[in-house]
Amino acid sequence: MAKPALCLLAALGFACPAAAENLLEIYHQALLADPELKGAADKLDLGSAQTGQAMGQMLPQVTGTANWSANDQQIVNFGGQHYKGTRYYVSLNQTLIDFGKFWDWKRAQRIEDQYTTELLVAQHNLLFNVVERYFDVLAAADQLNLTLAEIDATQNELEQVKKQFDKQLIKITDLYETEARLDQLKAEAIAAESQLIIARQALTQLTGQTPQQLSPLQDEIDFPEIEGKLEDWIAVAQGQNPGMAAQKLAIEAASDNVVAQRAKHLPVVDLQLYFYDTDIGFQSSRTSHTQTQAAAINVNVPIFTGGTTMYRVDEAQSRLEIAKDESEIKLRELVKETSDAFSASNADARRIKASEKALASAVKSREAMQKGLKFGVETVADLLRAQQQEYKAKRDLAGTKYNYITNRIRFLKAIGSISEDNIQEVNQWLTVPLKN
Repeated sequence: MAKPALCLLAALGFACPAAAENLLEIYHQALLADPELKGAADKLDLGSAQTGQAMGQMLPQVTGTANWSANDQQIVNFGGQHYKGTRYYVSLNQTLIDFGKFWDWKRAQRIEDQYTTELLVAQHNLLFNVVERYFDVLAAADQLNLTLAEIDATQNELEQVKKQFDKQLIKITDLYETEARLDQLKAEAIAAESQLIIARQALTQLTGQTPQQLSPLQDEIDFPEIEGKLEDWIAVAQGQNPGMAAQKLAIEAASDNVVAQRAKHLPVVDLQLYFYDTDIGFQSSRTSHTQTQAAAINVNVPIFTGGTTMYRVDEAQSRLEIAKDESEIKLRELVKETSDAFSASNADARRIKASEKALASAVKSREAMQKGLKFGVETVADLLRAQQQEYKAKRDLAGTKYNYITNRIRFLKAIGSISEDNIQEVNQWLTVPLKN
């Protein structure tokens, strides 16, 4: 009865050792394909362009205009004249004092720094997502494998129960209970197959490629607890988590924007140089050739703009408060994330040891039940429960190992210490299947 599910497992890529992929290979695929990472890089390019624009507003502005015209002038009682005329105008403007432009430039610099930090956040997110989704696939595959193995074991038990029932050595209720357990396991296998497909699709979302066989986790790995006090690690996270750094830069940029908008109330001083050349005069009449050169200091004093400047200051102030509120939300989330990952990782380390002992006990219990059943001192129901406990212990142990790795990486991400070195370290914990 387990053959259809085994065939599906093979179709999903877990029965062909020739196409094994490890964690580092999956990560490199995701580096090239992850849209979130690419979007963060594009955002940084946007920030750089905005900074350049703000700087450009403070540099000399040169404007040139040229005009050629055909003129037809008619004067009553004096006849007319026809001539061609030209005008040239070149102007250079250089800002001398404009606090609004200066603080716009400072704000653009802050935003560019923010986007740089957000790119680092995206890189950290990708590192964690690759680890999480890789081991989600392994966990789902283990669940399916263990369910199929329990189906095989229960199928064997059912065959033995039928033989004993034919010999009238056991009750009909034992036969029914074994069949019911087998049907339940088949239903669980269907759910496990579905979960495996979902987990693989989540990994495909990162890499853009359908994963083949993934290298499994080795059996003998040390799972140490995280040393140190939680309070100290929270302080580390607050100081070096790139997400918090990005929020601080966002607050600084919003604060610069408030100053920039307030500066719009101040006078603006600029230097103007211009050259004007024309041979067309008043009302397009032919005149002598005229050239004008001038240098001027212009002072522009804003008096009243209908309240626009005042409301822009109010808007900037509101955006600053929003940035501060968002920073407080992120800070509380970071504290919780660091605490959760720290506690979960250490709990998983202790639980792995307990699960290993529980599995050893469950195996001994099942073996004892099998022997007891042969001698008639144990029932089929007792054996099924012992067998169920054994496979549950196997699932718990495998799942806890995967949870430990994921929570450990989540902790490193929270404190801002995650890097590709962590991927390489975890990758060494994987086995390398033999290739045909």
